[in-house]
Amino acid sequence: MSRVCELCGKRIAFGRQIARRGLPKSKGGIGLKTTGVSPRVFRPNLQKVRILEKGRARRARVCTACIRSGRIRKAP
Repeated sequence: MSRVCELCGKRIAFGRQIARRGLPKSKGGIGLKTTGVSPRVFRPNLQKVRILEKGRARRARVCTACIRSGRIRKAP
């Protein structure tokens, strides 16, 4: 199973984590220096829920943003 929301299509996003050292100029230092850049992954918060679709109940992998916004109707 892929990590994709079945309603909105939200999926894994990739980014970087930047490691810095030093004191910011705004706090009286000479500025931040980048010491390393490592890859990281942003994963969607997917939940398996029973939803009503065309009058039938079925299980779906849905992100919590869709659940909170009311884009789905939960099955009883």
